[in-house]
Amino acid sequence: MSDTPLPVLDYWNRVFGHLTISGNDGTLSITMNPGLDRRRRVMILTLADGPTRVALTPEVAARIGLDRDTMVTADALRARLAANGMTLHDPDLLFYAGAQAAEPPTTDPGRLPRRLTEADRKAFETFQKEAPDQDREDAFVELDHWLVFGRFEGDRLVSAASMYPWDGSLIADLGALTLPDARGRGHARAVVRAICRHARGLGHEPQYRCQLDNAASVALARASGFTPFGMWEVIRSEDGDQDGGASV
Repeated sequence: MSDTPLPVLDYWNRVFGHLTISGNDGTLSITMNPGLDRRRRVMILTLADGPTRVALTPEVAARIGLDRDTMVTADALRARLAANGMTLHDPDLLFYAGAQAAEPPTTDPGRLPRRLTEADRKAFETFQKEAPDQDREDAFVELDHWLVFGRFEGDRLVSAASMYPWDGSLIADLGALTLPDARGRGHARAVVRAICRHARGLGHEPQYRCQLDNAASVALARASGFTPFGMWEVIRSEDGDQDGGASV
């Protein structure tokens, strides 16, 4: 993780940098963080090149019987959570972009991705209606997000990406969506690279998330200059709230 952007390391170290209460042979560390939001009161981060890190609130630690002298494995921890009625969402893959990520050159200025504004609402609403329901839900691309970029074919919006600041940090969480009949033409990659460059100019570091089984989204992340950081899991919210991810 030597090339991981500093804002990313700062954020995750803040999450997992509290009192270590248990662990085992170096492949697992568990920290108690009283500042976790209730919707994220249990988080597991399995690093691509390192150990599994767990953060939980003191209340959860007490509920599942963990203290500073408890030594558990990852499987045993999951079993304790399940035994106490706590389950985790399916894991997201986390990617972060290298500094080289930028939109590829084009000889047609009309096809350059651009920032979307309120003036694009009609085109965006049509775009949303054309997108499959599941793709729209997975991607969570919204015109009222902090930053939104899109690419058009003529007057038709065919691909869009949006970002919002992640948990009060300098990380900007990214979702991307492309209409099915417009895929395979480089639209998504161009939009993702453009919005990432703009976000960096505003002092934020892009974050790309997707489900493990979304091969197309994983391929888009890699093609857009992102590298894997780890696998992130969070407790299921009791009130049904959950964060979106990235699609293509």
